[in-house]
Amino acid sequence: MARRGEKRIWAFAEASDPGGLVALMQSWLESLRVRNVSENTVSHYRWELSNFILWCHERGLTRPDEVSRPVLERFQRALFQHRTAKGRPLSFRSQYKRLAAPKYFFRWLAKQGYLGSSPASELDMPRLGRRLPRQILTASEVERVLAQADLTDPVGVRDRAILETFYSTGIRRGELVRLKLYDIGFEKGTLMIREGKGQKDRVVPIGERALKWLEKYLLDIRPHLVVPPDEGVVFLTYMGVPFNPDALGHEMKKYILASGVGKEGACHIFRHTVATLMLDGGADIRYVQEMLGHTKLETTSIYTQVTIDKLKKIHDATHPGAKLRPVGGIEGRNGGTKVGGNEG
Repeated sequence: MARRGEKRIWAFAEASDPGGLVALMQSWLESLRVRNVSENTVSHYRWELSNFILWCHERGLTRPDEVSRPVLERFQRALFQHRTAKGRPLSFRSQYKRLAAPKYFFRWLAKQGYLGSSPASELDMPRLGRRLPRQILTASEVERVLAQADLTDPVGVRDRAILETFYSTGIRRGELVRLKLYDIGFEKGTLMIREGKGQKDRVVPIGERALKWLEKYLLDIRPHLVVPPDEGVVFLTYMGVPFNPDALGHEMKKYILASGVGKEGACHIFRHTVATLMLDGGADIRYVQEMLGHTKLETTSIYTQVTIDKLKKIHDATHPGAKLRPVGGIEGRNGGTKVGGNEG
C-alpha cells in the first residue's frame, strides 16, 4: 500500500515520461527484486525515494539529468532543517536513510547508462555515531513483563508463548510472524529461521520453558484460532490470520507498559535484552552473533558496551584503586568520609 507521499507521486506518475524519475524508480525497484532483495528493503527504498522525487517535482525537476550534486546538497540541507509536527529535527540517522535511497538510485542509473556519472557519488553523507540500545530489561524486569499475560484468556496464553519465544531466542518480529509449525524442533530445542535479514536461514536454540508455552499454545489455543486452509503459520491473530509485524509490536508494547518497569519498547527490546544478558552470563560474542543473525561482529559488539554490571564487578575485584581505603585522611563509607591531610 502506498504511503501519503507516494500517493501524491502516483497522481502524476502516468503523465511522466519513460525516462522520468518516477518511471526509472519503478525500474530500479524491480531490479532489486530480481536480485532477491527483501520486500521490506524494497518497500523502504520506495518510501524514501518517493519523498525525494516528490521534493524534486515540487521544484520542477522530473528527469535524472536535471538533478545535480548542488540539488542533492539542497535536499540534504532541507532534511537538516526539517522539523516534525512536534517541532523536533530529524535525527542524523533518519537523514542518512532518506539520502541513502537517492544515492543508491543514481548509482544504478549511472551503471545502466541513463547518466554519465552519478551526481550523488561525491555527496558527503551524515556521520553516524554508534548508538547504545536505548532500553534493556533486567532478568527480573522480563519476568514482570511475562507475568502480564492473562492466562485465563486464550489470547493471553498465546501472547505468553510469544513473549517467551522472544525472550528465549532474541529473534526479530518479522522472523517470528513467519514461523511455521515445521520450524519448531521440540526434540532438539531449536527454531529454524527462514529468510531472516539478508535472506539468510539460521537455526537458533530455544529454551525448555519457552517450548512448554509453545506446546500449550499449539495444543490448547491455536486449533481454535486457525481458519482453513491452514498454512501452518505458528502465531495467529484472533481472526485466524498471521500477524502484521506492526500490529504485533503494538501488542507487545502494551505488556511492557503494563508491567510498570518504566522502560519503553516492544519486540526489539527482547533482542537487546537477550544479547546483553547472554554476554553478562559469559557467552562468547561470536555465539551471540550467530544467534542474532548478525553478518558483522561489529554489530554484535555494541552489546559489550552495555554489560556494565559485569565490567564494574571485574573493575572492583582487580583494580588496586577501586576500593576506598582509610588512607591519606579519607575513610570508607562505613566510617564516614573525611578529607584531611595538609591544606594549602
